[in-house]
Amino acid sequence: MTDINAFLDFTQLNSFTTHHDIVNLCNEALQNNYHAICVNSCYVPLAKQLLNKTSVKICSTVSFPLGAMSTQAKAFEARKAIEQGADEIEMVLNIGSLKSKSYLSLLKDIIDVKLAINGKTLKVIIEISQLNKNEIIKACEICMDAKVDYIKTSTGFSNSGATFTAVKIIKKTVKDHVKIVASGGIQDYETALKYLQIGADRIGASQEIKMTKAQFSADLYSKMER
Repeated sequence: MTDINAFLDFTQLNSFTTHHDIVNLCNEALQNNYHAICVNSCYVPLAKQLLNKTSVKICSTVSFPLGAMSTQAKAFEARKAIEQGADEIEMVLNIGSLKSKSYLSLLKDIIDVKLAINGKTLKVIIEISQLNKNEIIKACEICMDAKVDYIKTSTGFSNSGATFTAVKIIKKTVKDHVKIVASGGIQDYETALKYLQIGADRIGASQEIKMTKAQFSADLYSKMER
C-alpha cells in the first residue's frame, strides 16, 4: 500500500485560521509523517518554532489566493518567508496577465520571486478552474521557462479543485521538467493514489486523506496474510 502521507502537503489557509489551528496542523503533520504543511506567510515563524529540527517541510503561500499583487510585493513576501523559516514557496499565477497574453511580464513575475528565494523550492499555483486547455498549456510553458520546481493545480478557493484531465494535460506538457501538485477536493486514498499514478508528485489537502472501506479491508487482509 502506498503511503499517501509521504506525498501530502497538509494545508491551513483560511482567513479565520488561528494560532491554535496552526499548532494542531503541526502536531497532526508530525503524528502522521506528512511531507509538508502549507500556511499563510504570517504563520511561518510559529510553524518554524513548532517544526524546528523535524522532517516536515514548511511551505508559505505568496500573493494568496488571487495572485494579483505587484511583483515587488510578491518577491518581498517570499524573501521574508524564507528568512523566517519557510522551506518552500507557493505563489499564485497572475491569471489576469495570462488571459491578457502579457506573457513576458508573467514570466518576469515568476522569475523575480524565484530569484528572491535563492534556490529554495518554488511552486506556482495556476488555478485550473479559471483556465481553458490552451491557457493551462501556456501557463505550464511559462513555468518551465521560469524553471519552477512544481506546478500546483488549485488554491482551493476557486470554483473547483484538481481534475484528472487537467493533471494529464499538465503532465503531457511538462513531462519530467516540472513536478506536479494535485490539490483541491481530494479526500480519499483511492483518489489521491490515482492522481499519483497519472503524473502528480505530491497531493495538497486541507484534511486527512481517508481510506475507503474497500481499501481499508484490503489493507487489513494484507496485514493478516503476513
